[in-house]
Amino acid sequence: MNQSLRIGGFIPLSTVDYPGALAAVIFCQGCAWRCRYCHNPELLPSIGAEEIAWLDIINFLKKRQGLLDAVVFSGGEPILQNNLRDAIEQVIELGYNVGLHTAGSKPERLNKLLPLINWVGLDIKAHSELHHTVTGVPGSGTVSWKSAHLIINSSIDYEIRITIHPDLITPEHFERILQQLKQMGAKRVVVQNCQMKTVLDTTLSTAYFDKNRYQSILNTTNFESYKFL
Repeated sequence: MNQSLRIGGFIPLSTVDYPGALAAVIFCQGCAWRCRYCHNPELLPSIGAEEIAWLDIINFLKKRQGLLDAVVFSGGEPILQNNLRDAIEQVIELGYNVGLHTAGSKPERLNKLLPLINWVGLDIKAHSELHHTVTGVPGSGTVSWKSAHLIINSSIDYEIRITIHPDLITPEHFERILQQLKQMGAKRVVVQNCQMKTVLDTTLSTAYFDKNRYQSILNTTNFESYKFL
């Protein structure tokens, strides 16, 4: 029994975290990046103030067999945890599909997990050359975009997700991200607004941006599937 998966939060039922499925969402504790618009700063430390026991999660999932379709591992950054593979295998044994929310900070680990996963939501923070301006970590663009390559070229269902904060992702920067994704062969893109109520970097503005301008750029890209949340 996996006793050491660090869990900082749990949603027993979600209709939005795994496309087309009823899912439970596990928020893994810990992240190596410090994205300026992060709205879950309590999940950043490797050890949280309050954590949920893995056994409690398993007992809940046993009771929901046949009622839920999937379990999503989110974060924080779940692929940082050494026991994630064991946890995924236990969830599969209970008959659930597995979803993963990740920013791709460890592509080698991600590559080993992909055969077990049914769906991935990959957060691309910025163009590869500007990625560090969002995460605060030099080299983060290299690993994140390597993970994007792995996912795009796998047989797994996925979404590439881009979060927009107007201080960080200008329309010109947004267009560069989309062009880079197109060159890599990405087919499914989701663009989402930054949650401005709580952000890690309080110097960021709280002004709304021109959604229509970003939407018009997205509309010209001809991705197989795209949407603006």
